[in-house]
Amino acid sequence: MESTMTATRLSAATSILSVIAAGVLLVGCSASVSVGSSTPKLSKVKLADTVAEKLAATTGQPKPDVTCPEDLVGKVGTTTRCKLTVDDGSTLGISVTVSSVEDKQINFDIKADETASPAAN
Repeated sequence: MESTMTATRLSAATSILSVIAAGVLLVGCSASVSVGSSTPKLSKVKLADTVAEKLAATTGQPKPDVTCPEDLVGKVGTTTRCKLTVDDGSTLGISVTVSSVEDKQINFDIKADETASPAAN
């Protein structure tokens, strides 16, 4: 019974990653930020939350666990890499690129990698 549950969990995680990889090739997002200096920034926590919400809305799946390593600087062309992790430990890379900045709003595109990385053993 244990191996069936593990296989089910693994196939569910794989299908979630497949849906996201196939369904989110390029999605535009935007977020408002507070400007403490002349260049707006979006905190890594807010960025991860915004990306996760957009992926959930686009794919019709529950909000995934997304982490981003750094704040997103509001300068056109700035990029960062975020990571989506599913319950089995598999991950999917997500590229975030600033497409425009309007006053305090940073607009950015997200693109999921086509292939997921398996969980580390």
